[in-house]
Amino acid sequence: MVGAKYAALGIPDGQGSLRYFKVAGINPEVMEHIAHLPQGKGLIGAIMNERRTLLIKDIHNNPRSAGFPKHHPFMNTFLGVPIQIGEQLFGMFYLCDKENGEFFNEEDQWLVETMAGYAALAIAGAELRVQQSRLKLLEERERIAMELHDGIIQSLYALGMHIDLLRTENKPIDGEQLTPVIIGLNEVIEDIRRYILNLRQQPNRQKSIRECLVEMVERLHVSGKIQIMVDAPEITPPFTPATFEAICLIINEAVSNAVRHAEASQIQVHAQLVDGHFNVCIEDNGKGFDMGAIPNTDGLGLRNIHQRTRLYGGEVKIDTAPEKGTKVYLTIPT
Repeated sequence: MVGAKYAALGIPDGQGSLRYFKVAGINPEVMEHIAHLPQGKGLIGAIMNERRTLLIKDIHNNPRSAGFPKHHPFMNTFLGVPIQIGEQLFGMFYLCDKENGEFFNEEDQWLVETMAGYAALAIAGAELRVQQSRLKLLEERERIAMELHDGIIQSLYALGMHIDLLRTENKPIDGEQLTPVIIGLNEVIEDIRRYILNLRQQPNRQKSIRECLVEMVERLHVSGKIQIMVDAPEITPPFTPATFEAICLIINEAVSNAVRHAEASQIQVHAQLVDGHFNVCIEDNGKGFDMGAIPNTDGLGLRNIHQRTRLYGGEVKIDTAPEKGTKVYLTIPT
């Protein structure tokens, strides 16, 4: 493009040296005899430090030159251009000596700077795609963690409570009593299989809101000592199946928290559609707790409830106090 005899691309390591250096114009036999590759000193280091183009007619008489290692080809003129966007330095172009013996001029500088600009944009775009891919991976890991916690882990915990209840009754356990546990375990196994194969079905597609919530409660296998009542409309959910499945997981988490921690005898789930919003209240008559004693809604359960609700543009409010029971309000726009 500019008729240079020698050219190179250097990529800095961020510590004043180079992690990559590719040369054109020097044959491999000569390269083998050169004592070492550039180390980020002299004019190469000046470009890294000053972040500006250097156009030099005589390398050897330039005070910033560090000279050449033994067996290095003779080079006299120099054009060095940083590959950068703003303060972000991606690399440097180095050109030495034109084939026609002339000095590098301003037109040569403009051409190489233009090429460096395009190269910087291409590199920045590639790095952005890598960062986006990493961010997507992190978000996917977070989603998987929430879904495992809110769905499969809650189901296993409920089955464990059911078995523990049978064990503490101090009576022989017959096969019929274990039937719900076996059915529940088979359902969990099926959920895991679908999850791994990424073939998760949407069981709530044709069911009403009330049917979905009742089914959710049944899968918790709650002790008969706790009464759970569901008050919800017999209409199709006004959400996509994936969105309503996530909403059911939020409600499942709130109900499960009440079952495990509230020491309640009654839990009520009220759901209704009002003015373009899906409102749910999970209320228990348990021991309640002090919200001030839980910094930043500590704990994966409460954090999942808040994060999932915000994900769908909703809000969460918790009304509770010691010995006053707990109400969890969810409001999600439709």
